Amino acid sequence: MSSKVRIHQIQALRAVAATLVVLFHAKLAPGGFIGVDIFYVISGYLITGIIVKEITLSGAFNYRNFFLRRAKRLLPASISVLILTAFGAWLFLPPTIRSSLGQDIFAASIYISNYLFAWWQNDYQNLNATPSPVIHYWSLAVEEQFYLLWPLIIFTLWKIGRQRLVFRGVLGITILSFLFSLFLTNAAPIWAFYSLPTRAWELGVGALLLFIPKELLEKKSVSRTLIVWLSALTLPYGVIRFSDNTPFPGTAALYPVLATALLIAFIHSWPPILNDFSRLRFVQWLGEISYPFYLWHWPLLVIPSTRFGRPLTLLERFLLIALTALAADLTHRFIEKPFSRRKLSNRQTTKFALAATLSGVMVASAILLTTKDDISLPNGRSVSIAAVMQKPKIYDDGCHANYGNKNSPECLYGDVNSKRKIVLYGDSHAAQWFPALEKIAIDEGFALISLTKSACPAVEVDRVNSGAFKNSDCNAWRDNSIQRIKQLKPEAVIMSGFQHFAYPTRYSSRDAWWLEGQRSLYAKVLNSSPNLIYISDTPKPQRDIPSCLATAKADECDANEKSDPRVAGGFIALDPTPWLCTDSCPAIVNGIVAYRDASHISVDMSAALSNNLRDFLRSNGVI
Repeated sequence: MSSKVRIHQIQALRAVAATLVVLFHAKLAPGGFIGVDIFYVISGYLITGIIVKEITLSGAFNYRNFFLRRAKRLLPASISVLILTAFGAWLFLPPTIRSSLGQDIFAASIYISNYLFAWWQNDYQNLNATPSPVIHYWSLAVEEQFYLLWPLIIFTLWKIGRQRLVFRGVLGITILSFLFSLFLTNAAPIWAFYSLPTRAWELGVGALLLFIPKELLEKKSVSRTLIVWLSALTLPYGVIRFSDNTPFPGTAALYPVLATALLIAFIHSWPPILNDFSRLRFVQWLGEISYPFYLWHWPLLVIPSTRFGRPLTLLERFLLIALTALAADLTHRFIEKPFSRRKLSNRQTTKFALAATLSGVMVASAILLTTKDDISLPNGRSVSIAAVMQKPKIYDDGCHANYGNKNSPECLYGDVNSKRKIVLYGDSHAAQWFPALEKIAIDEGFALISLTKSACPAVEVDRVNSGAFKNSDCNAWRDNSIQRIKQLKPEAVIMSGFQHFAYPTRYSSRDAWWLEGQRSLYAKVLNSSPNLIYISDTPKPQRDIPSCLATAKADECDANEKSDPRVAGGFIALDPTPWLCTDSCPAIVNGIVAYRDASHISVDMSAALSNNLRDFLRSNGVI
């Protein structure tokens, strides 16, 4: 995300890119994540230029020198911020996250964090987890993976067919990467967002600028100036138009990528007002510190928020952005600049790069060795964090469908030979009742069929497409599950769902959206069973409960929001709120940690409520 080139327009673009990302994570610019795409185009243009220039002038390419220069430029700041972030996170964040923190630091140290975070975020159950303070290192990992291969590709193409083949090769790779990005953005959006093969085209677009004849670019004209203005305005359009619900990269990434490419291509046609803006001392300073500004912003925003157990206020966000700028400036002055000025031999640079990487790995290992696996409760008892955060067994059995799945396996529990059947149907907030129902099924002698899917509530609502979630997959799974329920003809269908998803803007309120979905669900399952039971949602914790209990007093973790108990349609309604709440909804109920995260009741809590649920089923003639 950086280079030694100091063209004032490029510096201005760097400043804009870093600022947009910071504002996005501060929740001040919904589409500010396009700053990463701006960085990629700039990097593709500058670094490919360095590679092509060396090959053209010398007929060879010193791969080692190339990487040592990058290590000397990038590693001092990145490893310093990484280690300081690791220490701050270890000190201020709950011990419950140390295992994942150690893994994240390790992955960031060796530039594979993009794939770790893709795998992590692809699991719906992790979406309520404490965010990693180094997740932003994913974009650095993509770049370094790209430059691990890029010089070899460029040099090989040049040796075979000189510059013409290099151009064709870069163009082909860019097109193939873009097409793959389109495919994966639809098929597996999380992997599309984080993966090198789906991001390479953005760097490739920057590289392609080098092959446009200079006379076409340097000549000034009104049309070129208009293109510059259009490109400059496209960037704020993307910031306003896009959000974290926008499928990305895909076609949406064309806006910032092409806009940035055109701004670089017609850099000689920038109008005076844009040139004056780019020359402002503040803008040039931001461009100068853009790399450490990017490195510092996320940990300085996320660590306080997690520590406070709440979103940051507007004032706090502005103060932390100012602190980020200060930290970036100090990092640039006292770490980046001194290293860039030092005359190091290749041997010394190699030793430094290995030592820096090893230090990150050692810090990660040290964090993993300090992992704490217990929480002390007010009654003096200690409980295992792993036990509290445990998920119902249907997850390990492959019986809880994840993103992309359109069918559930057989998933038969309880007395599997019984002719009496009960079906559990819904999302993870239905699955959280599995431990209670399995215990009842075993005791009462009926078969339990589990039909649950992540982020897909039984209630027939359309959700806002976000990340790996797609309504089409959810609707297909619902149709297949309801068809199966009708074939099973169970004595009861027990349904539930998470009520707090973002709802489509065409609805006037969450209530209207949810109650309409409940009525639609009832119409679809009508006559499939004599007992159609709907369990309204459990209280919604305002904090990740295990993390909160590990760092705060128990009563500080009790701010849990009651869910709306209303149920539309002709369901037999069950409101579990009185089982978990009195005047308030505490984190610990009858000596049991009630929630395994910031959303779901724990396995132990579910099992402890089995008698309450049994009495309800018995009173309604189900068992």
